[in-house]
Amino acid sequence: MKILSITTSSPICSVAILEDFSPIKEISLDNGLTHSETLMPIIKQILNETNLELNDIELLVSDIGPGSFTGIRIGIATIKAFSDSLNMQTIGINSLEALSYNVKNLGIICSLIDAKKDNVYSEIYENNDENHIVRRRASFENIDSLLSELKKLNLEYDLTFVGNGSVNYKEKILNYLPNSKFTSRNNLSATNVGLAGFYNYKNGIISDVQPLYLRKSEAEQKLEEKQNATK
Repeated sequence: MKILSITTSSPICSVAILEDFSPIKEISLDNGLTHSETLMPIIKQILNETNLELNDIELLVSDIGPGSFTGIRIGIATIKAFSDSLNMQTIGINSLEALSYNVKNLGIICSLIDAKKDNVYSEIYENNDENHIVRRRASFENIDSLLSELKKLNLEYDLTFVGNGSVNYKEKILNYLPNSKFTSRNNLSATNVGLAGFYNYKNGIISDVQPLYLRKSEAEQKLEEKQNATK
């Protein structure tokens, strides 16, 4: 099965083509949040370089967040447009799940995306080689609250952190959990989005391509603050 996967929820715009679990090609651009300008040219480029057309693709996989609200909407709108016009199967994969595929060693994986102001998006998985199991659903919370909860678990197995949150809060993580492990690969990649998508497809987990918003946008927060101030 040929798969086209994309991720637009971070500053990196990434597109990949896979054949089942085998990556064929990936193109990534770290140009900041300019995905509305770069996504379609990258898709066109990767199809040209692999001598494929959209009609050759059998599964479309999109990163659905959490992350940049605007970036998420751009990616999802693109995938849905392809699906509607060509009647293709689609699957949505959350950013935290895709990040966990950067970790190859067995054990528990904690994916962290920095949400600023000491807050993180997090999700916890178990990788036992045969299955990729969610142990704690995606959440938005203060980094100290998360680490305090993890510390109470008295984990007896490897705990590996991944994502830009693990980089930005590494010192804090080690203060709470000194035996924690880290990976050198912390960026979102379309290849991992595709791998997660095909894994879910093979296991009958067909998640809709809808934005995963774990918190209100900054604009919504400011509006609420303004409305509360006038009451």
